[in-house]
Amino acid sequence: MSASEPMPTPLSGYVGFDTLTKQIENKMLRRGFQFNVMVVGQTGLGKSSLINTLFASQLLSSKGRMDPSDEVRQTTSINTTSHVVTENGVKLRLNLIDTPGYGDLINNEHCWEPIVKYIKDQYSIYLRKELTAVRERNIPDTRVHVVLFFIDPSGHSLRSVDIQVLKKLGDIANVIPVIAKADSLTLAEREVFKKRIRASLHSNGIRVYPFDHEDHDEEDRELNGLVQSLLPFAIVTADKTIDVDGRPVRARQVGSGLINVENKAHCEFLQLRDFMLRTNLHDLIETTSNTYYESFRSKQLLALKESSAKHQAQHAQHQGAYAPAPAPAPAA
Repeated sequence: MSASEPMPTPLSGYVGFDTLTKQIENKMLRRGFQFNVMVVGQTGLGKSSLINTLFASQLLSSKGRMDPSDEVRQTTSINTTSHVVTENGVKLRLNLIDTPGYGDLINNEHCWEPIVKYIKDQYSIYLRKELTAVRERNIPDTRVHVVLFFIDPSGHSLRSVDIQVLKKLGDIANVIPVIAKADSLTLAEREVFKKRIRASLHSNGIRVYPFDHEDHDEEDRELNGLVQSLLPFAIVTADKTIDVDGRPVRARQVGSGLINVENKAHCEFLQLRDFMLRTNLHDLIETTSNTYYESFRSKQLLALKESSAKHQAQHAQHQGAYAPAPAPAPAA
């Protein structure tokens, strides 16, 4: 207990304020929750399939090229799809943000700029609504809470364009890297690939989620360390179920058999889903608001203050330059 905190006063009877958490829970359940997910990666890595598998629903349709002759789409238009999903009385409003064609071209210079601009634009929109004289009671939250970054299962390491965009994204949003289509690698190849990627992230100073906050206790730091040792998650997706011995299983049928995406021996999809949705969903939302948005907000307000001070100084200087000369003193 801190020195400034008063000693607890014992109660002589039941008051009822212990229902406060239930009151908050009921209000939040009526209001629902907002969660905004962005997927970034090359065409054909299974971005839509992962979203559908994560939320056990057909939320996104594939927009990849069905034929090699189809034109490659550049990342000039960010596509947002909104859904409301309900599970055991909890309503979740989902914004799913797709970045078509990222990294697909021979020259990928500045292909990340529309992505970074979109994330910053959502912060700007939220800040403008916060600063209005009459604010909305519940400001619509379109800020990106997590970026799922898809890595091509090449088995080598991160591409230079991936390093550049991860640096940019890691400064403005929660980024979780995943190795797409991990079934194309053997288990040994997968582990070597993951180590190379972690080494590349470390050597380039790239921050990915989760990271330790000042308010984290020892247990939080230990859990973060376990997850960091798994990154990037090696995933296989299957947005359809297959009947196996009378039981529906999310799996992919391949030539050598069946890949059950919810079997930890086959891939790390289960670890990703549990970490992202079952244990850290609220932390992703809070970290976006308290860390990334706060940083953006403070920079914008400081820049606004400096601009205003500079404008006032210039105005004062301008007024002084055109001030009338003092009248001559009267003759003695």
